[in-house]
Formats: sequence, C-alpha cells, structure tokens
Amino acid sequence: MIQQSLVLTGKQKLAWLENEVRDLKDDELLICTIAGAISIGAELPQYNETDVTDCNPVYPRETGYESYGQIIRMGKEVTGFAEGDRVLAFYGHKNLGVVKANKTVKVPDDVEYRYALLNTLSCDAAKGVLKLQPQRDDKVLVTGAGTIGLLTVHFLKNYMNVKHIDVLEPNDKRRELAHELGASHTYSKKEQISSTYYDYGLECSASKDAFHSVLNSMKHHGEVCILSDGNKDLFYLTEDFYEKELKIVASSDGWDYQKHSQWFFKETVKVPQLSKIFEAEITSDQLIHCFEELSESHNKPLKVLVRYL
Repeated sequence: MIQQSLVLTGKQKLAWLENEVRDLKDDELLICTIAGAISIGAELPQYNETDVTDCNPVYPRETGYESYGQIIRMGKEVTGFAEGDRVLAFYGHKNLGVVKANKTVKVPDDVEYRYALLNTLSCDAAKGVLKLQPQRDDKVLVTGAGTIGLLTVHFLKNYMNVKHIDVLEPNDKRRELAHELGASHTYSKKEQISSTYYDYGLECSASKDAFHSVLNSMKHHGEVCILSDGNKDLFYLTEDFYEKELKIVASSDGWDYQKHSQWFFKETVKVPQLSKIFEAEITSDQLIHCFEELSESHNKPLKVLVRYL
C-alpha cells in the first residue's frame, strides 16, 4: 500500500511524497484517513517560517497532527480495537497512518468526525484549565477566541461549571460564537476590560498585547495559564506581574486524550455550535492550494476541515 504524506520541503513549499507502508509492529494500527484538519495557529507559522520558537527550521518536515480514520489492519498484540473501528490519531496530513494503539482514541459510530476532530485541542485546553482549577463563582478572562480559546470557554462552562467567563477578541464572528458557547461578556478592545477584576486568566491568542491585558485584569495573587503556542509574539512580564504577585503557568498538549474523549464526545451532542469552529472545508487534494491562500489572506477561518474520502 502507498502512503501519501504532505511534507514541508522549505519556506512555503509543500509536496506530496509517496512511500510504501512498512510492516506493522505488534502494538501498531494501520489507519485509512477519512478526515483531518488544518490548525491555523500552529501550522501557518511553520509554513511561513514565522514561528518565533523555531528560528532555524529543519527540512523536510511533516505537517498536521489531527487525523480521523478507520482501522484497516492491526498488530497481533493490539487489544481493545477491531478492524473497521473509527479512531482519532496524530499523524497529520496523510492518506494512511501507522500509529501506536495506545496513542489512539476510539470514536463511537454516532459521533461525526467534525466533532471528533476537536477532541485533541479540547483536551489541550482542558489541561490548562485544570491547572488553574477555577471554581463556580470565580471570574475568568479568556483572551483570544480562536479554536483553543473557544474550546477553553466550552470546558470552563460545561465541565468546570464556571458562571462568569469573559472573552477578549477583536473579531465579531468569533465573539458571537464565544457567546453561543457560554461566555458571559465579550470585548473587542483591551480598554474595555476592567483592571484588577478577574481571579483567573487564560491566554489563547499568542499576542503579547493580550497577555499584558490579562496581567492588568488580574486581582492580586491571581493566576494565569498560557495556552497559546507562543509562536507569534515573544512575551515579557509587566509591572502587574510583580506588583500583584501573580502566578503564571504554561500548558502544552492534553492531560489524557482517551479519558477526555469520554466526556467530550457526550458533550458534542448537547453543543452543536462546536461544529461552527470549522469555517472552511476542503478535500485533501486541495491542501497545497489552501495553504497558499491562507498565507495570503488576512481573514483566516478558525479551522479548516479536510476530507479524504
């Protein structure tokens, strides 16, 4: 079988490479891709060589990380799965993926792939929220209503049961979706946010201005979690951090993708607005052209759904 992989060979240079699928190890699965996604915040800085955390990128490099497909072959020691099962994995823009079974999330048949694909970033958002542990009556500020910010609002509202969640986001449509997902108030400008008002803050925009707005808005001894990748702006601390004796933590990847899915897949039935996060949809043969368009466009979609079959 031939595996086709979308590979970045240089700045803004993508190519489909073909390889014969290797033999499976005993603990591995072979997955035929049904759908994937472009994560705008993570993938475009790599494509454009603007990621401030990766100043000397090495090529060639694989692309993407969110994949949904069907198991077509299994290693002899794999348990808990069957051929034909639908699963989530982390092999990116490929038509076939070879993955460890213990790194794979089984998806119920009644969960549509456009919801299932959001489990990965929802789990990443959840990890950051769980580090802060906000309580029901605490006031929480989320900066940035991109995919990770919206999923943070969703988790705060529907898992943590936080009543007061405010969002700073300049984009009108994203603010509207934040309201639909449970935000109490949304603001388009940092000047609209009260100083020394919030117990917790979650930075999801990768913008240093938004980060400074979070610090300014925190109460004394408030806590902030940086959920954004940090690949856009370099952050630095302001006097608010020292004067208010704030605590800042970082969070990367998810706490447990399999366990998180048990909650998230049930919640998707109750919150159909989550599907609005996918503002664009393409087929896999349009991926290279899509990256070219995204690189040139000022109005980027929240997330792009990629269909393979």
